[in-house]
Amino acid sequence: MELNKTSEEQDIKTPELSCTKAGCRKLSVTNYLSDVSLAGDYSDYVEIQFKNTRKGYFINSNKLKLKEGDVVAVETSPGHDIGVVSIVGELVLKQMRKNRISLDRYEFKRVYRLAKPSDIEKWNAVKAKENPTMIRSREIAKKLNLDMKIGDVEFQGDGNKAIFYYIADKRVDFRQLIKDLAVEFGVRIEMRQIGARQEAGQIGGIGPCGRELCCSRWNTNFASVNTAAARVQELSLNPEKLTGMCAKLKCCLNYEVDMYYEALKDFPNKNKKLETEEGAFRHIKNDPLKGQMTYILNRKEGMPVFATISKERAKEVLAMNAKGEKPEALVEEKAIKVDEVMPDYENVVGQDDLTRFDKAMTNNKKKRRNNKRRPKNNNRKENNPQAGRQQEVKNKTNKPKGKRPQSKKSSDKK
Repeated sequence: MELNKTSEEQDIKTPELSCTKAGCRKLSVTNYLSDVSLAGDYSDYVEIQFKNTRKGYFINSNKLKLKEGDVVAVETSPGHDIGVVSIVGELVLKQMRKNRISLDRYEFKRVYRLAKPSDIEKWNAVKAKENPTMIRSREIAKKLNLDMKIGDVEFQGDGNKAIFYYIADKRVDFRQLIKDLAVEFGVRIEMRQIGARQEAGQIGGIGPCGRELCCSRWNTNFASVNTAAARVQELSLNPEKLTGMCAKLKCCLNYEVDMYYEALKDFPNKNKKLETEEGAFRHIKNDPLKGQMTYILNRKEGMPVFATISKERAKEVLAMNAKGEKPEALVEEKAIKVDEVMPDYENVVGQDDLTRFDKAMTNNKKKRRNNKRRPKNNNRKENNPQAGRQQEVKNKTNKPKGKRPQSKKSSDKK
């Protein structure tokens, strides 16, 4: 019987079961305390992950030996739910502090047992109904003319309850919708409103940076983002560049904005013009990380002049203008020592020359031209003697006509 049970457990596999690594699931956490001896001793609290980004904290009252990736049955109201253990040990307490969960006020529910093969079979059966249920619920909401979008459906592990995640700009009266859904599917209905960023985290995807979306990888705190963060970082106010997969401003605009605000504190007022003998330079942009400012001088005739100077030079020119003085030029002329950059390699073979194939082509063309100009080969006489005799006859007939040389006899007679 034990052999049959183990074979059944091996045959029944789910996506969560087949991938027990931390990086395979959404909002995954790497347990960096797993190798510490004290980390495994404190195992009363565990973090359980359900579908997509939904997580919960439970108490291991039965003192089960749990590890990351185990499928367990946990307490819910009503019935029980099936989830995957994501974190065990001391790191669970740190995660609860991060999510502002108090041990005294939070009502922890229990972990019943490790999931049986029958539990996993039922779990897979109800998960297979989620997508058809979502499509049907959208049709019902459309018939009721509700201004909402049902983005996802999650069934409880025992199939007694279904959670409908929806998005709506305004408040929606979905009392009739709940009645119709309960009659249609025969389960307990729970409606949860989510935002566009949370929907993107549930669906997942790849961002324009080439990495997995932050909202499905680690970010759960969706702070408000405005265009001021883009202006401070001197980014182009192009909606296509600033919006993410959720059609909202990217959350990553807030990641470095504090550093830019701190760097800009030491910059002079950008609204003041820099007066020089050449004219008045107007500010156009800053580079807070390099500590540089770029100005422009618009001339009546000719092209405008651009000048990039350091913030110290800008302060110096503003101080001179305050005294009624004007520098000759905005950019100081200083002797700049250029260090010779030694190459890391030598182009011995010439493989980095872009015209290396052109040289070979020109040489081949010259050879062809020279071959055309060369006289015919005389070795044909040796190979074909008859052709050689015919050539000699032609040469004799083609000799130029002139005076014949006098013979010796005629010369003697004279």
